[in-house]
Formats: sequence, structure tokens, C-alpha cells
Amino acid sequence: MNRTLYTLLLYLAVPVIAVRLWLRSRKAPAYAKRIGERFALTLPEFKPGGIWLHAVSVGESIAAAPVVKALQQQYPGLPITVTCMTPTGSERIQSLFGDSVQHCYLPYDLPLASKRFLQRLQPRLAIVMETELWPNHINQCARLNIPVVLANGRLSERSARGYARFPKLVAPMLKQISALAVQSEIEAQRFIELGARAERVMVTGSIKYDLQVAEGLPEQAQALREQWHAKQRPIWIAASTHEGEDAIILAAHQQLLRLFPKALLILVPRHPERFESVYALCIEQGMRVQRRSTQALVTAEQQVLLGDTMGELMFLYALADVALVGGSLIKHGGHNMLEPVALAKPTLTGPHYFNFLEIAEQLLAAGGLQTVADSSELAQAVARLWTSHTQAEAMCRAAQQVLQRNQGALQRLLDILQAQLMADK
Repeated sequence: MNRTLYTLLLYLAVPVIAVRLWLRSRKAPAYAKRIGERFALTLPEFKPGGIWLHAVSVGESIAAAPVVKALQQQYPGLPITVTCMTPTGSERIQSLFGDSVQHCYLPYDLPLASKRFLQRLQPRLAIVMETELWPNHINQCARLNIPVVLANGRLSERSARGYARFPKLVAPMLKQISALAVQSEIEAQRFIELGARAERVMVTGSIKYDLQVAEGLPEQAQALREQWHAKQRPIWIAASTHEGEDAIILAAHQQLLRLFPKALLILVPRHPERFESVYALCIEQGMRVQRRSTQALVTAEQQVLLGDTMGELMFLYALADVALVGGSLIKHGGHNMLEPVALAKPTLTGPHYFNFLEIAEQLLAAGGLQTVADSSELAQAVARLWTSHTQAEAMCRAAQQVLQRNQGALQRLLDILQAQLMADK
């Protein structure tokens, strides 16, 4: 498949895309809004001539936060535009940056939409987070002499096999990218094998290791625990959960309550459209639940705090003594386990962490991460970490050593971005 055929198929798929948006909007009404942005028919009033960064959804938006903040400090005169594809990503961008950045959805990868978007924005530099590569957007940037940098690039073996099926589409696209800042040597080799120019591929490491905890956050969490009269109460968090995981987690919590009657679970679904169904599941399981969105204090009688807010995940992690990172008890691929690690929380993951394979393997090898396969193993691991402070502290120490050893990717990426901006002058 070449780009012409790809574009034709994409235009033919527009009715299917519209139906899919409508179906998703039935669960998440935000998908029915701002449709014009998705086709570049209605766009905000942009200040042109700045930096455009694309982060597909929540995880990429969080990873992009230190990049955006560093660019704002380094280039205060340049407007920065951050795009995404999902309502949850949009909410996170707005909560992270407020009015300090320009924001809209990235239009679909249709040539006319891409042309309208880029003509309105006129960026000096385009940054794509991780592996969100769109042939027409990248081609349009090349035609307009806008350098494109792949930042924090990652490419799993599975994704590489998928891309390899379309060499006439993928290889020309990769050759148009000005610089590929990738996380590891293995990923660098995969990009080169797919057609990227070797001299443009640089191993910078993962900027996820450069995660900074907001000043005062642990102290704020400790103060809230004191308001709950829960300073000594055993608390654990299951964060970024997906459908199919919550029942496993609640079964583990039932087991823990038999050993620790005062135990509290902070349960945080990944997507807002699941808040109601997870709340209903907790009630169905006989749990006494408080919803974080009410801002009410948690009492000793309540067994679950439902994290039904956006932009508070790090704070909720800080409230807990032990963390499970979701998306890993089912075959979703996991989420960023460095967030609880940065807060010095002993961290657990399910067996399906393939989206964060390199990070997980380093943490596991150092003894800074533990895998659990089911509700029984999960309950046992949480109980052990609650009762063995020596083991919990050893896990945190080992994990933070891995975190510190891998830091520096952000500065290496910023050096690459600066070189591209200087070349543009």
C-alpha cells in the first residue's frame, strides 16, 4: 500500500469514522463535541509560527508535560500548540497547561484537513510523542518545510511487524522525519529496518524517567490522610484500571478486608465513561464507597474511594501505601509504573505490561517492581508490603535507583529540538 491508496481508503472510511464517533459518544458524550476540529473545518484562533506538539491521549500528554514546560521556559516568545485525539487527553492537556498553550484535536489524516490545519498553525517545528505517525500529516509538513521530530519514540516488536506489512507507505514517511529520538537501541534498529535514515535516529532514553513530583504533593496527601484520621490506616491504590480488572481488584480487596478490617482501596478507572459502571460494581459487591468527586472526607466505615476525577492521579498515588498499576491484569499492556515509583510507593503490576516492557524489565531485575497474576496473588502482595516495612522500603529504594540511573533523556531531547529550531532560522 502506498500513500495514495492509503488516502483513498481513509476517505472511504469517513462514514465509518462518523458512526464510530457516534457510538463512542453514547458512553462518552464528549466524543460528539468539537467534530469540526477533527476535519479542520472549525479551528481555534491560533497564534502562528510556534511549536506544535501532538500527544494522542492521556499517557502521552503526561509524558509531554516536562517537554512542554521546558520549551515554555526556553522559548517564551514562541506559542506552543498541543493536540490530541481523545476527550480524556484534551481534559488532561487543559488541566496540565491551562491557557499557557493553544489546543485542539488533531484533524484526521486527510490531505485537505491536514493542509487547512497546518496553513492555519504555520508551526516552525512539529513534535510527535511516542509513535503516533500519520503519513499525510508528515508529508504535508515536509512539503511546507516544517521539521518533524519523533520524541520519546517507542516501537514494540508487534507494532514493528504491523508497520512492516506496508513498506511502500511506512518507509517514505519515516524518511521524511527530521529526527527520531527513541527510547532504546532495539527500537532504533526497528525504525531503521522500517526505512528511517540511520543518521537521523538517536537513542535518548525515555523521558518518562525524568518525571518530577510537584512540590508539596506528598505533604498535601499526608495532610488529607490526617483529616481522614487515617494516618495509620492501611491504604492501597489500583490506578488506571480497565474493564475486566475492577472485579479482580475488588475480589482482592475482599480478601484484604478479612485480614485488615480497616483497609481502604482507592480505585481509579482509566476513562471517565467508566466511573458510573465501576461505582455500580462496587455497590454490587457490597462495598461502602466514597466518590472523590464529592470532595467529602473518607470515614473509617468506607472501604473504597472511587477516583472519579481527572488530573489527580499523582495525588491519589501519594495517598496510598502500596500501588497497583492497571491495564496489566488484562491484555491491555499496562501503564506508567514510574509514577508511583517517583512517589516512593512499592509498586505492583499484572503480567501484561508489554507497553512498558523496557521500564518494567529494569524495575523487575532490580527488585523494584513485583508482578501479580490474579486476585489471590494481589491480596497476598499488598498484605506483605503492608506488614513488612523492610521489604517495602527495599522495593522503593531499588526502584528509585533505576529511576535516577535513567534520567537525562529530557535534556537530550531538548538539545535535538533546539538543533532543529536553529536549522529552521
